[in-house]
Amino acid sequence: METTITATVTTAISRRRMLAGAATLAALSTGAAAARAQTAQESAVTAIDIALEPDDIMIQHAQAANARLLQDFPKGFALDATHHPHITMLQQFVRTADLDKVYAAAGRVFEEEKPLSWKLKAFKYYYIPSPPIGLAGIVVEPTPDLLRLQQKLIAAVTPFTVQGGTRAAFMSTEDGRDIQAFLIDYVADFVKIAAGPKFNPHVTTGVGAETYLNKLLAEPFDAFTFSPAGASVYQLGSFGTARKELKELALKS
Repeated sequence: METTITATVTTAISRRRMLAGAATLAALSTGAAAARAQTAQESAVTAIDIALEPDDIMIQHAQAANARLLQDFPKGFALDATHHPHITMLQQFVRTADLDKVYAAAGRVFEEEKPLSWKLKAFKYYYIPSPPIGLAGIVVEPTPDLLRLQQKLIAAVTPFTVQGGTRAAFMSTEDGRDIQAFLIDYVADFVKIAAGPKFNPHVTTGVGAETYLNKLLAEPFDAFTFSPAGASVYQLGSFGTARKELKELALKS
């Protein structure tokens, strides 16, 4: 009888110890998962585009050019709510956890400037070749105002930039398969290859076949003037499009 009672007690104690051990392991596993999630969040990177939004004059020209491109190359993209017409001022990889700091830093720069009063001139078509297609746009004359704004934004955002961005930093509907390799390099090297004397302000109008784009460039271009109407920070997508608005920035008139 005593032996049976002793065995029963021993078994109960063993079960309690097993349950306690399992609970401890579960807690450790949960803690480890939370730590991994926090580490992943802290190391996450976003590909951003700080951009000026053009007024209706430029938007109408960009949409007209986009319609022509789509007629010749239906596989291209339409300018719409997730492909915003814009003038890129700066593209960078930044820490996702620092996005609010990026918004604040860029916002302070725009508070010092008055882009709404600027008059900009669009003077030609161009495209970036990626045979057999190309990424087309309307080129804007660089002005001292644009160059000054860009340099201020670079200085303001640099503390939050990182190297080594991947497809995961971009907005994608295809798990990154639609993000071009050259785009990753372009964003990483933007300050070296697309800022200052190399700055080429433009509004992207879509994708077309090179044969058609060459004909388009040979056409006379009627220059026109327009003004910025806003500013935003976007998450970049395929072909460097402004796919997702992250933050609208206030402008002063």
